[in-house]
Amino acid sequence: MRPVTAALWVAAMLVGLQQSALSLIIITDRSSKNLSSVPTDLPHRVESLDLSCNHIQQLKRRDFNNTPFLTFLNISWNSLEEIDPETFLNTPQLEGLDLSHNRLINLSSQLYLLHTGNLRVLNLTRNKFLTMTLGSEFSSLIKLERLALGAKNISIGDLKHIAKVKLRTLSLFLEDELVYEGGSLIDGHAQRLQIAFTNNQITNRNLVTDALSQFDEVELMNLTGGYYEFGEQLRQRKEIYPSIIYLTDIQINWHNLTEFVNVALGTTISHLNASDVTLGKMPQRDTDVAKMSKMKSFTVRRVEVKEFIFSQEAVYNFFINMPIESLAIMETPIIHMTCPKSQSPIHKLDFSYCALSDSIFSSAEPDSKSVECKNLGNLRKLILVGNNLKSLQLLSKRVRYMRSLQHLDLSLNSLVYDGLTKCVWPSNITNMILSSNGLTDTVFKCLPNRTETLDLQNNQISVVPLSILKLDKLVSLNLNANRMRDLPVCNGFPILSELLLKSNSLHAPTLSKLESCPKLKVLDVSFNPFTCICALRPFRSLGITSEKKTSHTGVDLLNWPHDYSCSYPDAVRNSTLKEISIPEVTCNVGLLAAAILCPAVIVIIAVVTLCHHLDVPWYMGMIWQWTRAKHRARSRHVRPEDLVGVEFHAFVSYSQQDADWVHNSLLPNLQGPAGGLRICHHEKHFVPGKTIIENIISCVEKSRRSVFVLSAHFVKSEWCHYELYFASHQRLSQGSDNIVLVLLEPLPQYLIPSKYYQLKSMMKRHTYLEWPQDRAKHRLFWANLRAALQADLPIAPAEEIEE
Repeated sequence: MRPVTAALWVAAMLVGLQQSALSLIIITDRSSKNLSSVPTDLPHRVESLDLSCNHIQQLKRRDFNNTPFLTFLNISWNSLEEIDPETFLNTPQLEGLDLSHNRLINLSSQLYLLHTGNLRVLNLTRNKFLTMTLGSEFSSLIKLERLALGAKNISIGDLKHIAKVKLRTLSLFLEDELVYEGGSLIDGHAQRLQIAFTNNQITNRNLVTDALSQFDEVELMNLTGGYYEFGEQLRQRKEIYPSIIYLTDIQINWHNLTEFVNVALGTTISHLNASDVTLGKMPQRDTDVAKMSKMKSFTVRRVEVKEFIFSQEAVYNFFINMPIESLAIMETPIIHMTCPKSQSPIHKLDFSYCALSDSIFSSAEPDSKSVECKNLGNLRKLILVGNNLKSLQLLSKRVRYMRSLQHLDLSLNSLVYDGLTKCVWPSNITNMILSSNGLTDTVFKCLPNRTETLDLQNNQISVVPLSILKLDKLVSLNLNANRMRDLPVCNGFPILSELLLKSNSLHAPTLSKLESCPKLKVLDVSFNPFTCICALRPFRSLGITSEKKTSHTGVDLLNWPHDYSCSYPDAVRNSTLKEISIPEVTCNVGLLAAAILCPAVIVIIAVVTLCHHLDVPWYMGMIWQWTRAKHRARSRHVRPEDLVGVEFHAFVSYSQQDADWVHNSLLPNLQGPAGGLRICHHEKHFVPGKTIIENIISCVEKSRRSVFVLSAHFVKSEWCHYELYFASHQRLSQGSDNIVLVLLEPLPQYLIPSKYYQLKSMMKRHTYLEWPQDRAKHRLFWANLRAALQADLPIAPAEEIEE
């Protein structure tokens, strides 16, 4: 597919994309498939169909019945000879149609166009048309924007049926033996006229005259000669209608180019653009350039030089000394640009995607010193995108005398700054673009101090240092795609209103830093690896309030909430910040402590109160005693010799005043069926005739335990004291814990006489059982006491045997 044809097809696609930018186009490519007819298995919802480079000879009525959504159809480079008038009856949305490079014969009989009212792009070039006489069916194409035609003969009236169609572009692809009648284009109303010549074709004088008399823009394509004749036509005309002349895909030598440019500089043409230029016969010395000009801009793009030995400086001098407002040389491998010989009127320079180095505009003296350019004082906009610039500090020297410079674009270079040498920018720069370089934090020491808009995206900046050049007028700061770890402090730029930090390394932005940015209105922190923990909570709140337009800071958070996602923890990875929840209670230590401690304290108080009310401590104490007693009984190894002569489980010592309790409560619950224990007490087991002391000693020795019922009466009894004494003496001699204390009633230490020091000592060391007043507790009390006294005795008393 030829470049021009491809360009038209792309244009058709772009027109459609503008109409359906939000829809997904379904594309089917059946090109170069050796097809002889339109396939019958096309997808029903196909929108873009490519049938180029096949052998289709005819389009039939039903070929596209099943493709009602068809928008673009490319059927170029086939063998088409006939198209049925109703071929496109069922494709009402068709906008782009390429029928170039086929065998269609008659332009006045293209009846299928009657059903293509929405057509915007139509390419009929490179067919077998003898004349360019358009049929009446072309008048129905009221939405047509681009029309490409070609024929051997072009006559007056050929275009009358499109006289009411306002085209954006009319393209004429000339045949080798063209016959053109002057005035034939009078009915072609288009903004731009494209004329594509064949190889070595001479420009037709009448065609060029009509082009220069009627169209706002004229584009000459594939020119290889005829520049002198074209230039002469420009020179002879007092008024030239086009404001823009395009030269595309041309071959020209240096002399013809400079002559043509000098001629154009003296005409009313405002803009001269040349692209895809093959340049030959390069100069060895400087070429004169016109001193005065009405032309505003000259643009050249993609120039290929066929020679290697020539004066590059002569080439640079010609272009930089042109008396125009805007000069652009793009996508061309120039390595230097000289300084104008006198003060230049140029306002804009664009040297994008060349190969320029740091020596740009400067010249070297014999002593190796660089002389900076002082003749670009009127320059306002300088674009040096995509070059080989490396030193930001050197660039500041190269432009230091451009006192009118306001816009400087140095993006897509390899710029660095060491922070050691001082930068010397001109004072009027307000818009600085330094994106896609290798700049670090030190760049903030090398900036024009009147900058209003600063673009530093895609660099290596990790922090904005506090000790920076104060940028009092900075309004917009773009730090997208850097390595920023937190929000910057705005001390150096107090009136900043827009801050862009997309795609950095911010985990939990410190919102308090925005307090130093009182004028901030727009903030973009999207596509950062947010850590969704407590530290992020204030920032999340800012996003929510920004969405509701209720933020007290007045900051608009761009791209919220869709482009703000969590990267940690894993449980919420890829969830948006708006979707997750970070409760305040988990982040506020005081609130968290209160939330935990208050219920805990309430529960503890409630439990203590309930326990006190239900005597739980008493029950717990009694259960503990019972457990200990059982444990001691199981764990203590009782030797047989220790039980020799032992007849009773316990000897009970009590005051006579407590006898009722002993007889009515104690003994019934320990002896007989209820308790199963053998209890020795003086009323039953003291032997008459023996002294009381002898009986006490005898009973203590025959009993494994001694139970002392403590009360106020007990401490007043001398005999109770003796019993206690002998029992404690037995404990010391046998090394066993054989004393059990039962507290019948409260017995404070101060009530115990000092001579009963043994009792005081025992009450301090021994855990005693308290007799509960509550009857519900009696059962547990007896269980504990029985557990403390339980043991396997070898023999029973004689009286029990007799019984």
